Amino acid sequence: MTASPLKPVQIIGGGIAGLSLGLALRRAGVSVTLIEAGDYPRHRVCGEFITGLDTGTIDRLGLAPILADAQHHREVSWFLRDRLLRRQMLPDPALALSRHVLDQRLANAFVSAGGELRTHTRADLEQTPDGRVFATGRRPARSDWIGLKCHAYGLALKSELEFHLGDNAYVGLCVVEEDRVNVSGLFRQRPGFGLTRETALLTYLRASGLADLAHRLSEVEIDPASFSAVAGLGFSKPTARADRLVIGDTFAMIPPFTGNGMAMAFQSAECALDPLLAWSRGEADWLVTLRKVNDRLRRRFRRRLASAKTLHPFLFNPQGQRWLAVVNRAGLLPMRALYNVLH
Repeated sequence: MTASPLKPVQIIGGGIAGLSLGLALRRAGVSVTLIEAGDYPRHRVCGEFITGLDTGTIDRLGLAPILADAQHHREVSWFLRDRLLRRQMLPDPALALSRHVLDQRLANAFVSAGGELRTHTRADLEQTPDGRVFATGRRPARSDWIGLKCHAYGLALKSELEFHLGDNAYVGLCVVEEDRVNVSGLFRQRPGFGLTRETALLTYLRASGLADLAHRLSEVEIDPASFSAVAGLGFSKPTARADRLVIGDTFAMIPPFTGNGMAMAFQSAECALDPLLAWSRGEADWLVTLRKVNDRLRRRFRRRLASAKTLHPFLFNPQGQRWLAVVNRAGLLPMRALYNVLH
């Protein structure tokens, strides 16, 4: 007797979630076609550090070689406007690696494992055949938020990770590879600015009360190719569709201050892996597979998504920030407990 051939899987979207799932499926012998509208390497608006990624997920997805030379950061400084609010040490190191490098490595590993990668290709997103996985990233949303990012050379940081809270703004800084500092921020959009891709970040920093950070950034060299922007950022969980298997930001987007959006992308791929393998081997039908993956995603991320949604107004709203500062000065801010809830 010969074993039945494994049914193929098609993945729409070649970000962290789609590529890592495709790579793990290929290593298990499943035929995988991945369709990506863009190309690699590319810069993306992203904090570019990973927290809360456990060794079990790293081993299950085979990520150790890809993350081997990531920077390890534990020291964190929080600033409110230009004033130091809090220093802390993370329970576990954050792994810092730019998306420019990370996505390219994942794509190379996927192709080397025998995966079919179709770049510069758009799929019909209305079609939902069996075996199709949607990892298309954030869903367009009506939102007042804009994300901005660049890479700075030789920018001296005040700790390994810097987080800055401004007027309806959050900015994170960390060293990635090649002495680059990733500067990535989320801002409430301000109409009437005459902006270019090179001036947008500095303009928003100054308008948000982060003049000192803007000055520091204006004094160093910026990689012009790294300027990136993304609008229409929404952080509510979309209504799930029973006929779709979705992972990564397509399932839900978490506010960036948690530091674990990238970890969630990997973890969502892990949630989908075993049910997809069972379906590919003919051990489960597609509807059962959809339900199982969606149930795993809900159970794994429900608490952290709800907690982040609750904290979001306190970190971005000036009144909430003042309350946060008072609680911190009183020594009542439970940073370790907050970290555990969000990870």
